[in-house]
Amino acid sequence: MHPPLETVRVTHARVACDGATDIPGGAALGHPRVWLQIDEHGYVDCGYCDRRFILAGGAADGADQSMLPDIAEGASR
Repeated sequence: MHPPLETVRVTHARVACDGATDIPGGAALGHPRVWLQIDEHGYVDCGYCDRRFILAGGAADGADQSMLPDIAEGASR
């Protein structure tokens, strides 16, 4: 296991990722937008860019992220 490249704390269990939210130039530099659902684990990883979304107050909030396995099966288009 390795720590995720980037973590983002969110307040909703359903999040969108296009890989370019914070990149100047926008979506042209990212990946197709995918919708991710955070489950009882309290986090989900984007299958394209490995960005980890952590639900604030959820099971993974405050945990050592390098010790948690990748969870990307919540991805849908």
